[in-house]
Amino acid sequence: MILRFLAVIFVLSLMFVSTGCQEALTWVGAGVYQAQTKAPDSKTAAQLVREGLDASPRIRVGYLPTPTLGTVYSGPEELGQHGYRPNLSERNGLVYTCKAGHIDIGHSRKAADWTVFLAAKTFQKMMKNESEFSFRLYEPSQYFVHINYPENWKDMSREDKEHIAYEVSVGLGRYFAFVGATWHEIITWFGFKSKGLEPEHPSAFTWEETFSNLFGTHIAILALSDTQHTFNEAITLAFDRELRKLNAQPGNVSRHASGTTRGPWFTGDFFFITMKKRNLDLGLDDGFVTPTLIPSVSECEGVEAQPFPVPNLEFLSEYGFSVKFEIEPRIWEGDAILDIAYSDMNPRGNRVEPAIHYAPIMDFIRKDAVKRYGHVEGLGN
Repeated sequence: MILRFLAVIFVLSLMFVSTGCQEALTWVGAGVYQAQTKAPDSKTAAQLVREGLDASPRIRVGYLPTPTLGTVYSGPEELGQHGYRPNLSERNGLVYTCKAGHIDIGHSRKAADWTVFLAAKTFQKMMKNESEFSFRLYEPSQYFVHINYPENWKDMSREDKEHIAYEVSVGLGRYFAFVGATWHEIITWFGFKSKGLEPEHPSAFTWEETFSNLFGTHIAILALSDTQHTFNEAITLAFDRELRKLNAQPGNVSRHASGTTRGPWFTGDFFFITMKKRNLDLGLDDGFVTPTLIPSVSECEGVEAQPFPVPNLEFLSEYGFSVKFEIEPRIWEGDAILDIAYSDMNPRGNRVEPAIHYAPIMDFIRKDAVKRYGHVEGLGN
């Protein structure tokens, strides 16, 4: 009986090991909910934004960028057809690119789907002239949006409203998705466990994480400009084009690149991984995230990292809008994060405003990383 119990525990552990930031949402629940989704395989991304999506994006497995048990490596030609709903074609894993290092395709797909879903949600609210709404991603935290409309909004024609609401909602969808993905990294750094027991600190801000999320929002914007293909097709094509621009390598190169990081960037295996190398760059200083390259990849010799711009709220002024975006943690680790966010303010609030509070939070994480792992090159990026 004891042996049988241990065998079950071992099998279950294999389902989660080396899977990075994987949200606690069951495949069964996701499948039932996804079955109601409005045809992302028959409408363009722009049509989905205007008509709305009935179901939020599905779960996808992410991987630690380490050659440890469970990690999957892929080449750009092995990724299959994107599926907002589960399909038999989509493949994920880590792809190494000469200009952006490792990219976790599962995380990128998830960020792309959330960008379009949140753009659609925002568009529907704006067309109803609603000033406030909220949403959740996977973790218990609640996200709050307050929109200040231009004074002449109600006097505009429906055609003008639709045009402006679309442009604004697409920009906000990308911002919400990227900030939300970053929030997940923050709370796992502070000890949040989406799967209940397994520590997820090793997966917080791993060297490919932030760029993978940002890359996914970039893919979504490209798909939204594609009027010739359905959402799933447009995402698939955008991934193929953009990965080639970044000089994506075959899966064996990705695996070899990870192997060279053992020791300097991480140690251990299975549940006992110490992740020393992180990329803490959110573009808070210059507006760009610079990806982490592995220096020993001979196929990419002499190639420099390609920074990508991060979404922000500055574009709103062009349309006469302003937005206040806040996060209410609703997790055990929330108090510690709020104490840091409001360390120079009194009284302490109960929500994080990313545009204001991400800077002090990341400053704390950067100092904490140095305490934990020492001065690893690039740790403070």
